[in-house]
Amino acid sequence: MGAPVPATRPKSAPPFWSRTADETCAALACSQSGLSAAEAAVRLSHYGANSDAPAKRVGIVRAVVRRLLEPLSLILLVAAIVSIATGDGIGGSIIVSILAVSIGLDTVQEGHAGHAADVLRQSVALTAEVSRDGAYRQMPVDGVVPGDVIRVRAGDIIPADGLVLDSTAFTANEAALTGEPYPVDKRAGPVAGLSANQARGALFRGAVAQTGEAIALVVNTGRATIFGAAAAALADAAGASPFEKDMRAYGLFTARLTMALVVVVLTTSVFFGRPLLQSLLFAVALAVGLAPELLPMITTVTLSRGAMRMARRKVIVKRLAAIHDLGAMTVLCTDKTGTLTSAEITLDRGIGCAGVEDPRPAQLAAVAAVLGGDRGALDTALVAATPDATVGWTLRGRHAFDFTRRLGSVLADGPDGPILIAKGAPEAVVALCTTSRQGSGTIAMGDTERASALAQVRALADRDGLRTIAVASRPWDKASCDPDATDEVGLIFEGLCAFADPPKPTAAAAIARLAAAGVQLKILSGDDPVVVKRLAGLVGLRADRVLSGSDIAQLSDDALAVQVRSVDAYGRLAPDQKSRLVRALQSRGAVVGYLGDGINDAPALKAAQIGLSVSGATGVAQAAADMILLDQDLAVVADGVEEGRRTFANILKYVRMEASSNFGNMLSMAVASLFLPFLPMLPTQILLNNLLYDVSEVGIPFDSVRPEAVARPQVWDMHALVRFAGVMGLLSSVFDLLIFAGLVFIFHATPGAFQTAWFLESMATQILVIFVIRTRGRPWADLPRPALAATSLGALVVAMILPFTPVAVLFGFDPPPLLMTCGIVIVVAAYLACAELLKNAAFGAIAVRQSPAPR
Repeated sequence: MGAPVPATRPKSAPPFWSRTADETCAALACSQSGLSAAEAAVRLSHYGANSDAPAKRVGIVRAVVRRLLEPLSLILLVAAIVSIATGDGIGGSIIVSILAVSIGLDTVQEGHAGHAADVLRQSVALTAEVSRDGAYRQMPVDGVVPGDVIRVRAGDIIPADGLVLDSTAFTANEAALTGEPYPVDKRAGPVAGLSANQARGALFRGAVAQTGEAIALVVNTGRATIFGAAAAALADAAGASPFEKDMRAYGLFTARLTMALVVVVLTTSVFFGRPLLQSLLFAVALAVGLAPELLPMITTVTLSRGAMRMARRKVIVKRLAAIHDLGAMTVLCTDKTGTLTSAEITLDRGIGCAGVEDPRPAQLAAVAAVLGGDRGALDTALVAATPDATVGWTLRGRHAFDFTRRLGSVLADGPDGPILIAKGAPEAVVALCTTSRQGSGTIAMGDTERASALAQVRALADRDGLRTIAVASRPWDKASCDPDATDEVGLIFEGLCAFADPPKPTAAAAIARLAAAGVQLKILSGDDPVVVKRLAGLVGLRADRVLSGSDIAQLSDDALAVQVRSVDAYGRLAPDQKSRLVRALQSRGAVVGYLGDGINDAPALKAAQIGLSVSGATGVAQAAADMILLDQDLAVVADGVEEGRRTFANILKYVRMEASSNFGNMLSMAVASLFLPFLPMLPTQILLNNLLYDVSEVGIPFDSVRPEAVARPQVWDMHALVRFAGVMGLLSSVFDLLIFAGLVFIFHATPGAFQTAWFLESMATQILVIFVIRTRGRPWADLPRPALAATSLGALVVAMILPFTPVAVLFGFDPPPLLMTCGIVIVVAAYLACAELLKNAAFGAIAVRQSPAPR
């Protein structure tokens, strides 16, 4: 059966690309000629199939039950049952309908989440060319095992992580790993770097072979590959979002308050000898009154309106709750390519042999690019910078770019006659030059001059993060028009062409706008740290330090959590390192958003509280994201942040009004029940009061929001919410008690008149105070939108008229006399004035706090 199967490599061992082929073969107990079918079968049973674990799916029934068991859902469900049991079938049905719609929407949204892992599995190779029993043959990719030898050609998707044994002009597009679209030259030989981005001698599953051919020894398969780790991250269950945590906390708070109040009221009523059934109905009516029946509807409508407004701002929302989370975001992590930069290489400048700017190298290079006919990203940039470069030039012959020699050339007739123009990697071109251009003449070029030219290349990379190619030429003195490698010697060094991926014109302004809104930006890139550092400086971020993937690999989680406080830019990152940085920021209390567009970004998109992708992103990234940007620009994110905060502010208005109003009214009823010989309000009147008040707040999702409400990241603060409800609720209760005293001791009201008068006062104070506490400003200076005004005033009119209509008897109303009604009006006016005076104290402890920054 061959050599024994090796033990799984411990995670602490050095990466496989840092070992030689012989060392790797020894560790895998195999040879460089491949495995036999029998050996492969043994290894397949040991390592498992070269595939990813299927995503865990949550059934519909389980998803619905889980949501029903949320505290807020349980409260509303009990409230609906009680309403129906006490004769309020309409109210109970409304609550059930609202709850069903809310749970249904959430369940449908969650059903799409598992699609991310499916898209990822569809993007890997289906077959591979594997050496078995001494011959290469095509076989299903899930049968590839560690120790196999595979052959990869241009256009193939690499099926596993492996070590290059041999290559011929082989390049791979590792955008799936690094996010960078530029081909990576792959050659045999170990690399000491810890980061996969530096592993020139390794192939990685999911990358695409672009040119040439390579033979590789498979080291890791399936979930052990870097690609597999991304798939595993997508299969993990997502944690509760900030919005879900806030709703759960509010539900628990409401449940505790309701239970306590019901127990106290029921116990007291029984103690005073009141009828048990009437006391029970009164207590459960209080419970229904405290339940925020319309919160799911207000939340859904507000978030849906926010989603529509965000769509107009070129943001498609996949998960409604993410709108709130975006508004709470304190740190945005993003790749650089396509977001901060245009992802289009541009010619920065041409540089002559003397080290100063010179247009000649760029012009000659553009001639070679146009006449050579093989347009890469750099050639496209050359042509765009000098579109008229070929005027007066004609092609006579060409020698195509050779990936082994890393240069190519064209033979062209120009103003000075036929000339051979060569361009390519600086190391390759400079080594073939014997002279360099100086003005209209040339001078000899020896080892010292060549070293100086290459030093300039390194300086451009290290100082400015620029990529370079070298350009050389020589007059053509042959009759033949077919140049080859033997002609690319004795060249004249013309200079360098330096290229950049410049920042978008809007990037710096968008970053400044996010910073002003309290959102920090971190660059998490797979590109060279030098390039990342230059970009960070150009867009206004701190660029004094850039951590690389190899730096991060040596840091513990605690150490990394400290480093993220002071470092804004990271380069040469592997996918798992991006998600690790996201978690490090979260450990510092940050609400983290991640903007990415590649397979390599999927784990970080899943780890972040808010995943953002773009319309041109890979299917995996779009599936893993919560929102899709139709315009790949940070300005769109800044717009989305404002919209998220506006949406949250309107949701909070309802919570604030509902908590303070219901708490005040229910407290008043509970206190009054201790001293009055009759119920202060009948159960049906309580339910009607609650229904009309909820209707009055239906217009909240359509209301305007003041600028200060969207100025900083915000999340719910339950302690502050309790304080707000305490200030405004106690104020309401004080005036309720004044009404009680006046009705009993001044007007000597009958039970029916007392209950009706307090119903009118309660409805007037609850609804009219909406216009006071909906804004920090003066109500007359910050008017509500028509929708809120219409629903609030409409509900108020119904409440004021109903006790004086024929149907009043159905609710036990006894219309109060005119003098008593006038007294109610005076008390309501005094209450509103006091509410306006005290609201600043309540807003000083507003039920919102700024999200903590990671610093």
